[in-house]
Amino acid sequence: MKALILSGGHGTRLRPLTYSQQKQLIPVANKPVLFYAIEDVIEAGIHEIGIIVGPNAEQVKETVLSEDWDADIEFIYQGDPKGLAHAILVARDYLGDDDFVMYLGDNILREGIVEHLRHFKDGDFDASILLQEVPNPQQFGVAELSEDGKTIKRLVEKPKVPPSNLALVGIYFFKPVIHEAVRNIKPSWRNELEITDAIQWLIDNGYRVGWTKVTGWWKDTGKPGDLLDANRLILDDIQTEIQVETKARIHGRVVIEKGTEIDEKTVIKGPVVIGKNVVIRNSYIGPYTSIGDNVVIENTEVEDSIILPDSEIRDAGRIVESLIGRGAKILRGSSHPSGRKFVLGDMSRVLL
Repeated sequence: MKALILSGGHGTRLRPLTYSQQKQLIPVANKPVLFYAIEDVIEAGIHEIGIIVGPNAEQVKETVLSEDWDADIEFIYQGDPKGLAHAILVARDYLGDDDFVMYLGDNILREGIVEHLRHFKDGDFDASILLQEVPNPQQFGVAELSEDGKTIKRLVEKPKVPPSNLALVGIYFFKPVIHEAVRNIKPSWRNELEITDAIQWLIDNGYRVGWTKVTGWWKDTGKPGDLLDANRLILDDIQTEIQVETKARIHGRVVIEKGTEIDEKTVIKGPVVIGKNVVIRNSYIGPYTSIGDNVVIENTEVEDSIILPDSEIRDAGRIVESLIGRGAKILRGSSHPSGRKFVLGDMSRVLL
Protein backbone atom coordinates (compact mmCIF):
# COMPACT_ATOMS: atom_id res chain seq x y z
CA MET A 1 0.00 0.00 0.00
CA LYS A 2 1.15 3.55 -0.76
CA ALA A 3 0.44 7.00 0.60
CA LEU A 4 -0.23 10.22 -1.25
CA ILE A 5 0.32 13.29 0.93
CA LEU A 6 -0.69 16.67 -0.43
CA SER A 7 1.68 19.58 0.19
CA GLY A 8 0.82 22.00 -2.60
CA GLY A 9 -1.52 24.96 -2.86
CA HIS A 10 -0.97 28.64 -2.19
CA GLY A 11 -2.23 28.86 1.41
CA THR A 12 -4.02 32.16 0.85
CA ARG A 13 -5.79 31.97 4.23
CA LEU A 14 -2.41 32.02 6.00
CA ARG A 15 -0.91 35.05 4.31
CA PRO A 16 1.40 36.85 4.90
CA LEU A 17 3.24 33.78 6.26
CA THR A 18 2.65 31.80 3.07
CA TYR A 19 4.14 34.44 0.81
CA SER A 20 7.52 33.02 1.78
CA GLN A 21 6.86 29.45 2.91
CA GLN A 22 4.61 26.51 2.14
CA LYS A 23 1.66 26.32 4.52
CA GLN A 24 2.27 22.65 5.39
CA LEU A 25 5.76 23.56 6.64
CA ILE A 26 4.57 26.01 9.30
CA PRO A 27 5.47 24.40 12.64
CA VAL A 28 3.04 23.38 15.33
CA ALA A 29 4.75 22.56 18.64
CA ASN A 30 8.05 23.11 16.77
CA LYS A 31 7.34 20.46 14.12
CA PRO A 32 6.17 21.16 10.54
CA VAL A 33 2.50 20.27 10.13
CA LEU A 34 3.46 18.05 7.17
CA PHE A 35 5.61 15.86 9.45
CA TYR A 36 2.58 14.79 11.50
CA ALA A 37 1.03 13.33 8.34
CA ILE A 38 4.23 11.53 7.37
CA GLU A 39 4.55 10.07 10.88
CA ASP A 40 0.93 8.85 10.85
CA VAL A 41 1.45 7.07 7.52
CA ILE A 42 4.66 5.36 8.65
CA GLU A 43 3.05 4.36 11.97
CA ALA A 44 0.34 2.60 9.92
CA GLY A 45 3.00 0.48 8.20
CA ILE A 46 3.08 2.36 4.89
CA HIS A 47 6.62 2.98 3.68
CA GLU A 48 6.10 4.21 0.12
CA ILE A 49 5.07 7.84 0.16
CA GLY A 50 4.43 10.23 -2.69
CA ILE A 51 4.25 13.91 -1.75
CA ILE A 52 2.36 16.27 -4.03
CA VAL A 53 4.21 19.59 -4.33
CA GLY A 54 3.39 22.87 -6.03
CA PRO A 55 4.58 26.49 -5.81
CA ASN A 56 7.30 25.90 -3.17
CA ALA A 57 8.42 22.46 -4.32
CA GLU A 58 12.11 22.88 -3.48
CA GLN A 59 11.30 24.20 -0.01
CA VAL A 60 9.13 21.16 0.73
CA LYS A 61 11.76 18.75 -0.62
CA GLU A 62 14.56 20.33 1.42
CA THR A 63 12.53 20.29 4.64
CA VAL A 64 11.29 16.70 4.25
CA LEU A 65 14.70 15.34 3.25
CA SER A 66 16.33 17.00 6.26
CA GLU A 67 14.90 14.11 8.31
CA ASP A 68 15.80 10.41 8.06
CA TRP A 69 12.42 8.78 7.44
CA ASP A 70 11.69 5.05 7.55
CA ALA A 71 10.15 5.32 4.10
CA ASP A 72 10.90 5.78 0.41
CA ILE A 73 9.66 9.26 -0.45
CA GLU A 74 9.06 10.62 -3.94
CA PHE A 75 7.93 14.12 -4.87
CA ILE A 76 5.27 14.64 -7.52
CA TYR A 77 4.83 18.10 -9.06
CA GLN A 78 1.22 19.20 -9.49
CA GLY A 79 1.64 22.79 -10.60
CA ASP A 80 -1.49 24.87 -10.14
CA PRO A 81 -3.81 23.10 -7.68
CA LYS A 82 -6.92 22.01 -9.57
CA GLY A 83 -8.59 19.97 -6.85
CA LEU A 84 -7.89 16.87 -4.77
CA ALA A 85 -9.03 14.53 -7.54
CA HIS A 86 -6.60 16.29 -9.89
CA ALA A 87 -3.78 15.35 -7.49
CA ILE A 88 -4.70 11.70 -7.99
CA LEU A 89 -4.59 12.18 -11.78
CA VAL A 90 -1.14 13.74 -11.50
CA ALA A 91 0.10 10.85 -9.31
CA ARG A 92 -1.35 8.09 -11.54
CA ASP A 93 2.00 6.65 -12.63
CA TYR A 94 3.36 6.68 -9.09
CA LEU A 95 0.31 5.02 -7.56
CA GLY A 96 0.04 2.28 -10.19
CA ASP A 97 -2.50 -0.36 -9.20
CA ASP A 98 -1.83 -0.16 -5.46
CA ASP A 99 -4.31 0.70 -2.76
CA PHE A 100 -3.42 4.04 -1.17
CA VAL A 101 -4.30 6.55 1.50
CA MET A 102 -4.59 10.20 0.50
CA TYR A 103 -3.75 12.53 3.38
CA LEU A 104 -4.05 16.30 3.19
CA GLY A 105 -0.76 17.60 4.54
CA ASP A 106 -2.27 20.47 6.51
CA ASN A 107 -4.39 18.14 8.67
CA ILE A 108 -3.41 16.90 12.14
CA LEU A 109 -5.16 13.86 13.58
CA ARG A 110 -4.44 13.05 17.22
CA GLU A 111 -5.24 9.32 16.98
CA GLY A 112 -3.39 8.58 13.73
CA ILE A 113 -4.78 6.34 10.98
CA VAL A 114 -3.97 2.78 12.12
CA GLU A 115 -7.52 1.81 13.08
CA HIS A 116 -9.03 3.59 10.09
CA LEU A 117 -6.75 1.67 7.73
CA ARG A 118 -7.66 -1.62 9.41
CA HIS A 119 -11.37 -0.88 8.84
CA PHE A 120 -10.74 -0.16 5.15
CA LYS A 121 -8.89 -3.46 4.67
CA ASP A 122 -11.11 -5.67 6.82
CA GLY A 123 -14.28 -4.31 5.22
CA ASP A 124 -12.92 -4.81 1.69
CA PHE A 125 -14.24 -1.36 0.73
CA ASP A 126 -13.47 0.32 -2.59
CA ALA A 127 -13.04 3.55 -0.66
CA SER A 128 -13.33 4.65 2.95
CA ILE A 129 -13.48 8.13 4.41
CA LEU A 130 -12.98 9.63 7.84
CA LEU A 131 -15.84 11.59 9.40
CA GLN A 132 -16.18 13.74 12.49
CA GLU A 133 -19.21 15.28 14.13
CA VAL A 134 -19.11 19.07 13.89
CA PRO A 135 -21.44 21.79 15.22
CA ASN A 136 -21.42 23.67 11.89
CA PRO A 137 -21.81 21.08 9.08
CA GLN A 138 -22.92 23.81 6.65
CA GLN A 139 -19.24 24.75 6.32
CA PHE A 140 -18.03 21.28 5.31
CA GLY A 141 -18.57 18.43 2.95
CA VAL A 142 -21.16 16.28 4.73
CA ALA A 143 -21.92 12.56 4.50
CA GLU A 144 -25.38 11.02 4.42
CA LEU A 145 -25.26 7.42 5.62
CA SER A 146 -27.08 4.36 4.35
CA GLU A 147 -30.07 3.14 6.41
CA ASP A 148 -27.91 0.60 8.26
CA GLY A 149 -25.22 3.24 8.82
CA LYS A 150 -22.47 1.03 7.39
CA THR A 151 -21.78 2.78 4.09
CA ILE A 152 -22.02 6.23 2.56
CA LYS A 153 -25.18 7.02 0.62
CA ARG A 154 -24.42 10.53 -0.53
CA LEU A 155 -21.92 13.34 -0.11
CA VAL A 156 -23.07 16.95 -0.08
CA GLU A 157 -20.71 19.93 -0.26
CA LYS A 158 -21.55 22.74 2.21
CA PRO A 159 -25.30 22.04 2.29
CA LYS A 160 -27.78 24.67 3.47
CA VAL A 161 -29.81 21.87 5.09
CA PRO A 162 -27.25 19.22 6.15
CA PRO A 163 -28.42 15.59 6.10
CA SER A 164 -26.15 14.91 9.10
CA ASN A 165 -23.50 16.58 11.24
CA LEU A 166 -20.76 14.25 9.93
CA ALA A 167 -18.09 16.31 8.16
CA LEU A 168 -15.40 14.85 5.90
CA VAL A 169 -11.91 14.83 7.37
CA GLY A 170 -9.10 15.27 4.82
CA ILE A 171 -7.98 11.62 4.85
CA TYR A 172 -9.22 9.02 2.34
CA PHE A 173 -8.50 5.36 1.55
CA PHE A 174 -8.86 4.09 -2.02
CA LYS A 175 -8.60 1.02 -4.19
CA PRO A 176 -7.36 1.55 -7.78
CA VAL A 177 -10.92 1.98 -9.07
CA ILE A 178 -10.66 5.60 -7.91
CA HIS A 179 -8.57 6.26 -11.04
CA GLU A 180 -11.58 5.45 -13.19
CA ALA A 181 -13.71 7.72 -11.03
CA VAL A 182 -11.44 10.76 -11.37
CA ARG A 183 -11.37 10.31 -15.13
CA ASN A 184 -15.16 10.39 -15.26
CA ILE A 185 -15.92 13.56 -13.34
CA LYS A 186 -16.02 17.15 -14.56
CA PRO A 187 -14.69 20.32 -12.93
CA SER A 188 -16.95 21.90 -10.34
CA TRP A 189 -18.10 25.52 -10.24
CA ARG A 190 -14.69 26.25 -8.70
CA ASN A 191 -13.10 24.77 -11.86
CA GLU A 192 -11.59 22.02 -9.72
CA LEU A 193 -11.86 18.24 -9.83
CA GLU A 194 -13.50 17.54 -6.48
CA ILE A 195 -12.70 14.39 -4.54
CA THR A 196 -16.27 14.37 -3.23
CA ASP A 197 -17.50 14.09 -6.85
CA ALA A 198 -15.15 11.17 -7.46
CA ILE A 199 -16.35 9.34 -4.36
CA GLN A 200 -19.96 10.06 -5.33
CA TRP A 201 -19.19 8.50 -8.74
CA LEU A 202 -18.10 5.33 -6.93
CA ILE A 203 -21.35 5.28 -4.95
CA ASP A 204 -23.50 5.90 -8.04
CA ASN A 205 -21.77 3.07 -9.88
CA GLY A 206 -22.31 0.46 -7.20
CA TYR A 207 -18.95 0.52 -5.44
CA ARG A 208 -18.77 0.21 -1.66
CA VAL A 209 -17.72 3.30 0.25
CA GLY A 210 -17.19 2.81 3.97
CA TRP A 211 -16.47 5.24 6.75
CA THR A 212 -14.94 5.54 10.19
CA LYS A 213 -15.49 8.13 12.87
CA VAL A 214 -12.69 10.22 14.32
CA THR A 215 -12.79 9.77 18.09
CA GLY A 216 -9.98 12.14 19.08
CA TRP A 217 -9.42 15.66 17.85
CA TRP A 218 -8.76 16.70 14.27
CA LYS A 219 -7.56 20.08 13.03
CA ASP A 220 -7.35 21.47 9.52
CA THR A 221 -4.61 24.06 10.02
CA GLY A 222 -5.69 26.32 7.18
CA LYS A 223 -6.01 29.55 9.19
CA PRO A 224 -3.94 31.23 11.94
CA GLY A 225 -6.54 30.43 14.59
CA ASP A 226 -6.51 26.76 13.57
CA LEU A 227 -2.73 26.62 13.92
CA LEU A 228 -2.95 28.06 17.42
CA ASP A 229 -5.71 25.57 18.29
CA ALA A 230 -3.58 22.67 17.06
CA ASN A 231 -0.59 23.99 19.00
CA ARG A 232 -2.65 23.98 22.22
CA LEU A 233 -3.93 20.47 21.61
CA ILE A 234 -0.48 19.02 20.93
CA LEU A 235 1.14 20.83 23.85
CA ASP A 236 -1.49 19.33 26.13
CA ASP A 237 0.19 15.94 25.54
CA ILE A 238 3.86 16.86 26.09
CA GLN A 239 6.05 15.59 28.92
CA THR A 240 8.77 17.61 30.62
CA GLU A 241 12.21 17.29 29.02
CA ILE A 242 14.76 19.94 29.94
CA GLN A 243 18.16 19.47 28.25
CA VAL A 244 19.90 22.53 29.71
CA GLU A 245 20.76 23.93 33.12
CA THR A 246 18.86 27.05 34.06
CA LYS A 247 17.85 28.97 37.17
CA ALA A 248 14.63 30.17 35.56
CA ARG A 249 11.44 29.49 37.47
CA ILE A 250 9.70 26.68 35.62
CA HIS A 251 6.18 25.48 36.36
CA GLY A 252 4.25 22.71 34.63
CA ARG A 253 5.25 20.60 31.63
CA VAL A 254 8.07 22.18 29.62
CA VAL A 255 10.42 21.01 26.85
CA ILE A 256 13.70 22.92 26.45
CA GLU A 257 16.21 21.75 23.85
CA LYS A 258 20.02 21.90 23.80
CA GLY A 259 21.97 25.13 23.49
CA THR A 260 19.24 27.31 24.95
CA GLU A 261 20.04 29.98 27.57
CA ILE A 262 17.37 31.18 29.99
CA ASP A 263 18.29 33.55 32.81
CA GLU A 264 17.12 33.46 36.42
CA LYS A 265 14.76 36.43 35.91
CA THR A 266 12.59 34.45 33.49
CA VAL A 267 9.42 32.57 34.40
CA ILE A 268 8.12 29.74 32.25
CA LYS A 269 4.67 28.28 32.82
CA GLY A 270 3.85 25.21 30.75
CA PRO A 271 2.84 23.61 28.61
CA VAL A 272 5.64 25.19 26.59
CA VAL A 273 8.11 23.96 23.96
CA ILE A 274 11.39 25.84 23.45
CA GLY A 275 13.77 24.88 20.63
CA LYS A 276 17.55 24.90 20.27
CA ASN A 277 19.90 27.85 20.79
CA VAL A 278 17.18 30.13 22.11
CA VAL A 279 18.05 33.10 24.36
CA ILE A 280 15.43 34.28 26.86
CA ARG A 281 16.11 37.06 29.36
CA ASN A 282 13.89 38.75 31.94
CA SER A 283 10.73 37.43 30.31
CA TYR A 284 7.58 35.48 30.97
CA ILE A 285 6.71 32.55 28.69
CA GLY A 286 3.15 31.50 29.36
CA PRO A 287 1.09 28.41 28.60
CA TYR A 288 0.59 27.09 25.08
CA THR A 289 3.64 28.77 23.59
CA SER A 290 6.02 27.18 21.06
CA ILE A 291 9.35 28.87 20.44
CA GLY A 292 11.46 27.78 17.47
CA ASP A 293 15.25 27.53 17.18
CA ASN A 294 17.55 30.57 17.42
CA VAL A 295 14.91 32.92 18.83
CA VAL A 296 15.80 35.83 21.13
CA ILE A 297 13.23 37.10 23.64
CA GLU A 298 14.05 39.88 26.11
CA ASN A 299 11.90 41.87 28.55
CA THR A 300 8.70 40.49 27.04
CA GLU A 301 5.67 38.40 28.01
CA VAL A 302 4.56 35.79 25.47
CA GLU A 303 1.56 33.52 25.90
CA ASP A 304 -0.51 31.20 23.71
CA SER A 305 1.63 31.87 20.64
CA ILE A 306 3.80 30.26 17.97
CA ILE A 307 7.20 31.92 17.44
CA LEU A 308 9.02 30.63 14.36
CA PRO A 309 12.84 30.25 14.21
CA ASP A 310 15.30 33.14 14.04
CA SER A 311 12.85 35.72 15.39
CA GLU A 312 13.82 38.53 17.76
CA ILE A 313 11.43 40.01 20.31
CA ARG A 314 12.74 42.70 22.66
CA ASP A 315 10.92 45.04 25.02
CA ALA A 316 7.65 44.15 23.32
CA GLY A 317 5.30 44.20 26.31
CA ARG A 318 2.73 41.42 26.36
CA ILE A 319 2.11 39.30 23.23
CA VAL A 320 -0.82 36.88 23.14
CA GLU A 321 -2.44 34.52 20.62
CA SER A 322 0.12 35.42 17.97
CA LEU A 323 1.86 33.74 15.05
CA ILE A 324 5.30 35.26 14.42
CA GLY A 325 7.11 34.36 11.18
CA ARG A 326 10.72 33.35 10.66
CA GLY A 327 13.25 36.08 11.21
CA ALA A 328 10.62 38.60 12.31
CA LYS A 329 11.56 41.38 14.74
CA ILE A 330 9.39 43.09 17.34
CA LEU A 331 11.24 45.82 19.19
CA ARG A 332 10.88 48.75 21.66
CA GLY A 333 7.78 47.97 23.66
CA SER A 334 5.96 50.55 25.77
CA SER A 335 6.15 50.25 29.55
CA HIS A 336 2.44 49.60 30.15
CA PRO A 337 1.18 47.11 27.53
CA SER A 338 -2.40 45.92 27.37
CA GLY A 339 -1.67 42.85 25.25
CA ARG A 340 -0.95 42.63 21.54
CA LYS A 341 -1.89 40.07 18.90
CA PHE A 342 0.14 39.48 15.72
CA VAL A 343 0.25 37.40 12.58
CA LEU A 344 3.63 38.41 11.16
CA GLY A 345 5.14 37.08 7.96
CA ASP A 346 8.76 36.00 7.64
CA MET A 347 11.38 38.74 8.02
CA SER A 348 8.80 41.30 9.24
CA ARG A 349 9.82 44.17 11.47
CA VAL A 350 7.55 45.91 13.99
CA LEU A 351 8.53 48.93 16.07
CA LEU A 352 6.23 49.53 19.04
